[in-house]
Amino acid sequence: MTIVALESLSFGLGRMAEAAAEAGHRLCLLTGDRSVYRHELAVLPPDALDVVDVDTWDQGAVRRALDAVPDLAGLINTTDTWSLPAAELARERGLPGPDPEAVRLLRDKRRVRETLHANGLSRSPATAVPPGPEGAGEVLRAVGLPAVLKDSAGTSSRHVWIVHDEEALHRALAEAGEQALMGALFAEAFLAGPLYSAETLSWDGTTRLLGVLSRQTSRAAVVREEAAAFPVALPEAERAGIEAWVGRVLAVAGHERGFAHVEFILTADGPELVEINRRIGGALVGEVLCRTLRTNVYTAMTDEALGRRPALLDAPLAAEGPAYGFVLVYAERPGVLKGWLGLDELAAFPGAVEWFPVRDPGESVVHVGDQRGCTGMVLAEGRTAELAQHRAWSAAVRVRPVVAAGTA
Repeated sequence: MTIVALESLSFGLGRMAEAAAEAGHRLCLLTGDRSVYRHELAVLPPDALDVVDVDTWDQGAVRRALDAVPDLAGLINTTDTWSLPAAELARERGLPGPDPEAVRLLRDKRRVRETLHANGLSRSPATAVPPGPEGAGEVLRAVGLPAVLKDSAGTSSRHVWIVHDEEALHRALAEAGEQALMGALFAEAFLAGPLYSAETLSWDGTTRLLGVLSRQTSRAAVVREEAAAFPVALPEAERAGIEAWVGRVLAVAGHERGFAHVEFILTADGPELVEINRRIGGALVGEVLCRTLRTNVYTAMTDEALGRRPALLDAPLAAEGPAYGFVLVYAERPGVLKGWLGLDELAAFPGAVEWFPVRDPGESVVHVGDQRGCTGMVLAEGRTAELAQHRAWSAAVRVRPVVAAGTA
């Protein structure tokens, strides 16, 4: 029988195919752009999975592609963008899957903030703001400064602005007015403290914290993710407190089953939500979960797709696995990627350093202010997340994308 993935994160296909095979099924990827999975497809055996080219923005075309799949047993989605269509298609076909209404709520960051605020789980309200100069007064009245402006349906840290003064506020609103937002602009309070994400797995009232990931973002007003490390070493009481908190947050937000990647700020008064993604973490998060916990965590995805309680919820997890850090390597300016300098130096660095390309030479890099400008990632291991992160960073600064002016 076949388990279908309606698009996917850029990394993790190999682990997903392996998990499906272990369950006695074959993985089939429906995608509108194979180039997103260039690294995974290049290193996997040709027969590891089936890939079907289809316009995944066209739900009718996806339905026809699903009709052609032999013995369809389950539907997986690991993206934010296709999470609602996947839930609706699973419901149509009587396959296990989340309630589309719950997915619709989680895809609206403003509604999530409002829901948590109404239930005492967020100090900050969410305020709808018209992009452009007319929105400044509403931000100052309802939220104050500093504040964060967001696209309610944004992904990959796109269309997020941190504003500390009125000049920055007006500049951010002007920029937002020029963007094609996926949702609607809203404002919320700026949270002071380091950024983390809780990597969790839930099933009908039970949420297990698989670990906490540290996250580093750019200093620019427009947020860009730069680096991450896992697992953060926390005092046991603090870790238990985060696990209890994230369980309450997910329950109130209506997330009942599957992975969640919950970003939060650890403020002086405890954790405060940034956003919820009802999926496994992106970039190399899934890979470092597998390596650190010494198990293929994607088996839980297969279990969920088949409608059964994931064994990972109850399995003992490795306590002595290595920690990992990774750094995103960005192009410094738009243009055509010609390659990278410094890749031949990575083997000299400690930490079993690895390079994961995100783009191929010859591709155009249009945006460099968010994750779309990432050309690849450097991964390193260490005894602790801190040591792994330092190793990854020291190696990553030697990798320099070569970008020529023009378009491909």
